[in-house]
Amino acid sequence: MPSITTDGLSVALGGVPILHGVDLDIGEGEWVNIIGPNGSGKTTLLRSLLGTIGYEGRIEIGGVVIDKPQDRARVLAYVPQSPVIPPGMYVVDYVMLGRTPHRGVFGRDTDTDVAVAIDVLNRLDLARFVEREVRSLSGGERQRVVLARALAQQADILLLDEPTTALDLGHQQDVLDLVDGLRRERGLTVIATLHDLTLAARYGDRIALLADGRIVVSGTPSEVLTAEVIAEHFGATVRIIDEPDGPVIVPATPDRSPR
Repeated sequence: MPSITTDGLSVALGGVPILHGVDLDIGEGEWVNIIGPNGSGKTTLLRSLLGTIGYEGRIEIGGVVIDKPQDRARVLAYVPQSPVIPPGMYVVDYVMLGRTPHRGVFGRDTDTDVAVAIDVLNRLDLARFVEREVRSLSGGERQRVVLARALAQQADILLLDEPTTALDLGHQQDVLDLVDGLRRERGLTVIATLHDLTLAARYGDRIALLADGRIVVSGTPSEVLTAEVIAEHFGATVRIIDEPDGPVIVPATPDRSPR
């Protein structure tokens, strides 16, 4: 059963068309990475799925159209690329915001809410920061806190907008491994935008390439990440190294040997 289906999804922001009739089916428990050059509409696609911007066309979640924001928040969790962190917000309080769809804005935290937050904080190695202000943390630590808030929602679908941007290599792997483990453990559906094409190839089941507001190719990493496709849509010259875990994309440097 499809977890998310878009049919003719189109978005215009400020009168400027961004997405043009995007058709996409993402299966339950599938991990799909959305790649594409800057300005192709990747973040806009995630925000339309979340329901925070207007769109034309149809979005079905679990086979039905969900209009109410709180109902969407129970099934969709979002990790934005540039989250807004309120001043003076402590890590534990920020992560507990992820429980809001289950208890309401003015509801009291239950034992279940606290247990979920503690579990997520431990999994992301954040327990030692619970009494720190989020803004006092490093960029990578803040990114893990934002992911923790999303995971605390216990939603069935996780939307990740460049989740590894502020992370060093080790924490990039840690975060993506954690997401993959939770996906397999809980049957999560994951939709992520990624700039790093090698990471996009290594994590997930399928890649969809978005260019000029349209899905131009979709398939396995080996089918999508070819030197020809990358040259056409990213304007980059690369070499593809095939490895068992997925293709590795290496920039092709010009020949600098003496003539």
